[in-house]
Amino acid sequence: MRFEDLLSRADDETLQLILGQAPLKLLLTLDAQLVTPQRIRELILNIYSAESLLLSSEKRQILFDLLPKESAEILHRVLRLSQNGNTFHELKLAQFRRGSEREQAMFNFFGLNAPVREVHEQTPATHFSPGQYSLFAHQRAAVRAVTCALEENPNRVMLHMPTGAGKTRVAMSIIADHLRKHEPKLVIWLANSEELCEQSASEFESAWSYLGNRDIGVYRFWGNRGLALDEVHDGLLVGGLAKMYSATKQQLEFIMELAGRTSLVIIDEAHSAIAKTYQLILDALVRMPHPNPALLGLTATPGRTWADIEIDEELSEFFARRKVTLQIENYCNPIDYLVSEQYLAQVNYSPLYHDGGTELSDSDIRKVQNSFDIPDNILKRLAEDELRNLAIITKLEELAKRHKRILVFAATVTHADVLAAVLQMKGYDAESVTANTPGILRSRMIEKFKQNTPEVRILCNFGVLTTGFDAPLTSAALIARPTKSLVLYSQMVGRAIRGLRVGGNLSAEIVTVVDYNLPGFGSVSEAFNNWEDIWE
Repeated sequence: MRFEDLLSRADDETLQLILGQAPLKLLLTLDAQLVTPQRIRELILNIYSAESLLLSSEKRQILFDLLPKESAEILHRVLRLSQNGNTFHELKLAQFRRGSEREQAMFNFFGLNAPVREVHEQTPATHFSPGQYSLFAHQRAAVRAVTCALEENPNRVMLHMPTGAGKTRVAMSIIADHLRKHEPKLVIWLANSEELCEQSASEFESAWSYLGNRDIGVYRFWGNRGLALDEVHDGLLVGGLAKMYSATKQQLEFIMELAGRTSLVIIDEAHSAIAKTYQLILDALVRMPHPNPALLGLTATPGRTWADIEIDEELSEFFARRKVTLQIENYCNPIDYLVSEQYLAQVNYSPLYHDGGTELSDSDIRKVQNSFDIPDNILKRLAEDELRNLAIITKLEELAKRHKRILVFAATVTHADVLAAVLQMKGYDAESVTANTPGILRSRMIEKFKQNTPEVRILCNFGVLTTGFDAPLTSAALIARPTKSLVLYSQMVGRAIRGLRVGGNLSAEIVTVVDYNLPGFGSVSEAFNNWEDIWE
């Protein structure tokens, strides 16, 4: 039986069940004429594909109910299911292991080929990189200042550079200089996501191939990668926060043995350094009674909040109130220099006001005021606000007339999916990337978005593209996720403001949805100097 024939048996109610109520309601609001059974069938196949519908247990059960009785019995026999119960019941309970003969038989029955499971060779945990790596003038100045600070007691400092100014490249040069001076020694790099870990390890391999003076180890310790301590002596160990925390909790001797070999610890996204998950690791690495390694923090936002000075003071004290900030002669704010020299794009910040129906009660407002960030239940209500979504879609269509790569920061996972679905229905190349997106598919979507092609592409996301994501061609971002975190806001803005000299754009556009009674921010230029008083 052809899959198309099966889907053609679905009535309106079943089609809506497969598609989901949220995109359907928004489509009805935008244009009811779009919502025909044929168009819904086309959208379902465009979003999910026949293969992914059959791979989804929930959607597969709905589809099996559409089978004619004779076809259901044939499929039941083909799959060699138990004969002890109702045919349809047995079909819906059937399990389909990926790559199994039963899965192949199911796809054959519907005239489809089973998806080929892509196998990616994982970079080994230890890889030896042979020992150019040029820096701009402001980056070289930062290297000199940080190196001096690390050599002076208490041997710790925060490097504060705006997003797009090249923090990672500066850090790699510092590490290479350090490893050339100290042999054999270990440098440990800590990051809180696998994307950031791999980005850092790969960047160091590239840097060391130009700057290195010997063969050294690059040790990857995150995800499912293990670590043989007797092999780790000279080089860079990139550790995922979760992996390092788990290993330290299980065996404190593990981190203490590493500390004895380590001369420099680097914390990426260092505004998180005082978080409880970091404390156990850092206490063992840089506070235990052994020759303490130097400590370098990297951040674009040298504070954790914009309102709680005690937390920000704690972060400043942790780094001994020592901070190297990008200094440019004749410029009060380095971002102005980076824009003038086209390292960063010239950004147009604009608010998106709307006539949404979400009203906050006094109780809601108190929750917002007393929470570290906007509570999830309020984000969910904003995501379901049809008038707000209509304004977002309209603005995105306007942006698509002058931008080729647009990022959308949604309020929830479902919000990202809904916005992408509606944009697809309206003819745009739009996709949704969230924590629910399978890793292989997420990588494919991101790589497609990064390609330098003339088509307009819109990538909607929630919670996955604020760090460890670099697509310099992105020239517009729509921020539909309200936040009290200046750190998070700066990270979202930073994804779309790369300048011409680093492969980006001359200008960029940031649109921030303004929600009544909720806080907001203006620009990253204003944010850069927000925490200066706590470091003085």
